[in-house]
Amino acid sequence: MLKKYLYYRRREIALAVVSAAVFAASFALYRLPVSAIAYPAALCGVFLVIAAVLDYRKTKTEHERLERLLEQSAAMIERLPEPDSLQSEDLCALIWSLKDEARRLSDESEKREREIIDYYTVWAHQIKTPIAAMRLTLQGEDSPLSLRLGTELSGIERYVEMVLAYLRLGSVSTDYMFKEYDLDEIIRQALRKFAPEFIDRKLRLEYKPTKIRLVTDEKWLEFVIEQLLSNALKYTPEGSVYVHEENDCLIIKDEGIGISDEDLPRIFEKGFTGINGRLDKKASGLGLYLCREICRNLSIDISVSSQPGKGTEAVLRLSQHRVEKD
Repeated sequence: MLKKYLYYRRREIALAVVSAAVFAASFALYRLPVSAIAYPAALCGVFLVIAAVLDYRKTKTEHERLERLLEQSAAMIERLPEPDSLQSEDLCALIWSLKDEARRLSDESEKREREIIDYYTVWAHQIKTPIAAMRLTLQGEDSPLSLRLGTELSGIERYVEMVLAYLRLGSVSTDYMFKEYDLDEIIRQALRKFAPEFIDRKLRLEYKPTKIRLVTDEKWLEFVIEQLLSNALKYTPEGSVYVHEENDCLIIKDEGIGISDEDLPRIFEKGFTGINGRLDKKASGLGLYLCREICRNLSIDISVSSQPGKGTEAVLRLSQHRVEKD
């Protein structure tokens, strides 16, 4: 701090030194007795030292106060140090002007974000009407084509639910409702939605009831399970999908193409699709990101392991939420 102070006061120090040198040179040229100004010079020197010490302490105090202000957000700064010069007064005025501009831009950004969220929320609910109508139309059909269309329609529904989940995730009004539930019932609800796809693609489902009751939010946990099942089906051309419990963990495993070693550490990143996602042009890179964020809100640990060409295993650790196990 002292070095910085001396650096920024270098002009004043240089001016004092030059003034003293001018006076000394003048007295030397006119051969005036130095003793005539020794006492006044010493007295002025004492005053200058006292003034410098006081100025240093004031500068240090204001510097420490400004450092504390730097740790606060712009919205929390309500008062700046009193300006002691025309330049500092202009700087304070500039800071307040920028603060007002930042507040205005923040308000406009929040307003646009709310409008976008409201629009897509309404859109997601409106799109459910034609989806429900198509679902009713297909109920009367029993053919390979209707089965395929039903599978694609289920995919559309999942994408709509993903949009709603993404919008609700960042909302302060997210409706989490924690109650005691039967985990197997939540799993069965998710599996029913994928039954046509299992049949259409001739994939085997190996499901062993978990017999676990736990405290959680049914809607959000079901969404996570659906996303993990959707990924398992998406990247499993043939073979089986396994759903079972082990050591209070829900395990969803497939025999699909797996995830490459370089992609595995980044699969929970927002928007990351990896090699598999680039092959599948419909991949959004949001499914596992939403799973991780929802699991954080539910206090559930989620992890994924994989071997390329052998399959992927997703694990949900539920021990902290388990109520009882039959």
